Amino acid sequence: MLEPGVLTLAATPIGNPLDASVRLMRSLEQADLIAAEDTRRLARLVSALEVETTGRILSYHEHNEAERTGVLLEALATGERVLIVTDAGMPVVSDPGFRAVRAATEAGFTVTVIPGPSAVLTALAASGIAPDRFTFEGFPPRRDGRRAAAFGPLVAEQRTMVFFESPRRTAATLASMAESFGEQRTAAVARELTKTYEEIVRGTLGELTQWAESTEVLGEIVIVVAGAEPVALSAEDLVDEVLARAADGERLKDAAKALAKGQDGVTSSELYDLALSRKG
Repeated sequence: MLEPGVLTLAATPIGNPLDASVRLMRSLEQADLIAAEDTRRLARLVSALEVETTGRILSYHEHNEAERTGVLLEALATGERVLIVTDAGMPVVSDPGFRAVRAATEAGFTVTVIPGPSAVLTALAASGIAPDRFTFEGFPPRRDGRRAAAFGPLVAEQRTMVFFESPRRTAATLASMAESFGEQRTAAVARELTKTYEEIVRGTLGELTQWAESTEVLGEIVIVVAGAEPVALSAEDLVDEVLARAADGERLKDAAKALAKGQDGVTSSELYDLALSRKG
């Protein structure tokens, strides 16, 4: 049940309305004020869920978020139950809502979240790419040069990377990824998740670029890219760090053991002996 004077962020279905939670449905009915990214989409969702809203509905999107956040704070101050929903998925994450959360917390109001569908996690789970460590990178820059510059620092990223993209820019983005990360890097493109025409296309970035260039890509797009393979280091690569840690007061043997841990082909004794000989 929604609490008076509390700002609630609610995740909405990313495609299939049957994924809506019971909490979301009840909150839509109980809210005194619903801030919606697209009021028309909200109307369609409410109709599909067969729920009835009685509160005020306020358009709240990236172009008016700054000016309308004050309206939300005023409603909270009078004890209204305020709900933020976006077109699909979780508010704040590549969607409006962050300004409201920051302003509400700074003003001392409680902020709570109704969890639900996530395009990031759905695509990651279905991609077939290691999910244990991942990073969400949002939408890449639109222009080629800026996009390539954004991918540059990610080339050595060992965590799986998840991106959002527009269907009309998918081919160009995949080509830029292939150039930056290498054509053989494993990836997956997920489109229309949870909808009738859901599709997960898996392959290398080179293969996916060819697919996107020869296909009319439609729907909401999530791109999952495997992280870089760890670079194998030798004892020569590690010895300076061992000596630096020893100079800071750590025992030479302990530093060698710590740095050799997890390195294939490097033993702590080998690293210790090399550091000892360098130390003189």
